[in-house]
Amino acid sequence: MFFYMNSNKMFFIFILFFSTMISVSSNSWFGCWIGLEINLMSFIPLISKSNNLMASEAALKYFLTQSIASINFLFYIIMKMILFKNFEINNIMSLMINSSMLMKMGAAPFHFWFPNIVEGLSWFNNFILMTWQKITPMILLSYYFNKNLLILSILLNIIIGAIGGLNHTSLRKIMAFSSINNLGWMISSIMISENLWLFYLTMYSFLISIMCFLFYTLNSYFINQLFIINMKPLIKINLLINFLSLGGLPPFIGFFPKWIIINFLMLNKFYFMIFIFIMMSLITLFFYIRIIYSSFMMNYFKMKWFKINFKNNLFSIMNFFSILSVTGIILSTMFFF
Repeated sequence: MFFYMNSNKMFFIFILFFSTMISVSSNSWFGCWIGLEINLMSFIPLISKSNNLMASEAALKYFLTQSIASINFLFYIIMKMILFKNFEINNIMSLMINSSMLMKMGAAPFHFWFPNIVEGLSWFNNFILMTWQKITPMILLSYYFNKNLLILSILLNIIIGAIGGLNHTSLRKIMAFSSINNLGWMISSIMISENLWLFYLTMYSFLISIMCFLFYTLNSYFINQLFIINMKPLIKINLLINFLSLGGLPPFIGFFPKWIIINFLMLNKFYFMIFIFIMMSLITLFFYIRIIYSSFMMNYFKMKWFKINFKNNLFSIMNFFSILSVTGIILSTMFFF
């Protein structure tokens, strides 16, 4: 039964990856839409669990929001083919296609579904939702974007992602608002260059994979579960390094892609946007540091839900990734030679 469940899951993960390739490599809007639908239909079985009401509710909410975005996308494609046969950029059409893509990836101002769904998912599914599920909408957004809408969306993402995370004790919701904040950086990077966006996504995926793996291993879903006295100090140091790297603090590797984006925005004279980016990064760093400071300073005795299954080889891999995160900014200077 265990093998059957795992093979079933592997099948849907394969279809999930394959559907993204369909959308990205398609040469027609209909092909992109079909890829998006296959992607939706393969992700729903991964997140729905018959014995977990939160997961089932999250699956239903995800299906409804993605369906609405897909219907809008299909409607505007058909409208474009009928009314605007020449593919010159039309403001209303680009606005509508962009809004459906922003809704699909959970970007502000269409972000309201995202934290609620993240709250009902496991850490593995959260990792997929925060990284892989962003690829197709981002690529489609880069084909046909409305500059004014995207600048508004970038600013809203950065502000909502920073301020929204202040109010929560759930680690999953904090990571969801962190993802919304990083979406602002990602959209600004895809407006500059697809290579820069790919680099940012790779770095963000690397950092978020470490965080999700750590929380999964520690079986942690809320801040107070990190206050345990008999957790290894090295695990807490790993958390500290990766949280600060995710926030974009300069000595860590997470700062490097943000540094490049700020550099390009400076060249294009987006000074106000840079100011908002930096101010909101300070707020995100504040709530990351608040979590870490609390886990270092407050110590409870071992709790009944604390299930840790760290193996030595996994722990050494985590330490290696953390060292890479610290020394990464030094290694990254080699790019300029």
